[in-house]
Order: sequence, then C-alpha cells, then structure tokens
Amino acid sequence: MTERIEVNPKILGGKPVIRGTRIPVYLILELLSAGYDFKRIIEAYPTLKEEDIKAAVEYAAKIAKNEEAFEYVVP
Repeated sequence: MTERIEVNPKILGGKPVIRGTRIPVYLILELLSAGYDFKRIIEAYPTLKEEDIKAAVEYAAKIAKNEEAFEYVVP
C-alpha cells in the first residue's frame, strides 16, 4: 500500500494522493461512497489502477484504526 500512496507538502498541501498523480485518497473514498465501482472510477480517472483504489481504502482503514498509515513523506 505505501508504495502507492504519497504524502508531499508540495502536492495538494500534503494530503495523501495516489503516487505520481494529484488524485487524493479522499476523492476515491467519496466516489466509492457515492456508489461508483472500481470500473467506473478507472473510467473517470484512467491513470488509476485497481490496486490504487484498494490502497486508498486500506490507507483509510489504517487511519480509522489509528495506525501509522504511510511511510513515505517527501520533505
């Protein structure tokens, strides 16, 4: 998971994003909660892979459990 999620203060103010994109984790979660399935999300954001969506969900689960959710922070 951590290789797919990036936190960089220069990208979206340090919000977690899918690495190599400006697509924030929260957007993926909002789309899922709105009823989008993986296929529809990937159609809307073709740079995403299924693994990216799974990583976003896993990231959110770790945050909800109050565990360390990322290892890679760009200074």
